[in-house]
Amino acid sequence: MGLPTQPLTLSAEQIRELNTKVSNMRHDINNTLSLMMAAVELMRYKPEMVERMTATLMDQPTKVAASINQFTAEFERSLGITHP
Repeated sequence: MGLPTQPLTLSAEQIRELNTKVSNMRHDINNTLSLMMAAVELMRYKPEMVERMTATLMDQPTKVAASINQFTAEFERSLGITHP
């Protein structure tokens, strides 16, 4: 991994943008986790929903990974971190 070799200065605007992006990621992941918990509760009380809710649950890890990957790419770009 190519890390910067010199000290790095971020402007207030860059910090604000990163903060907004991490806030959005946190919001997206919390929403996904809430959906997963709701699906589990629904399956508990309405067993006939298991098949449908299982499909919903199976989609969620991909959404979480996509949100994390998007933020990571933007974070690394902002800090000048490169990959060989």
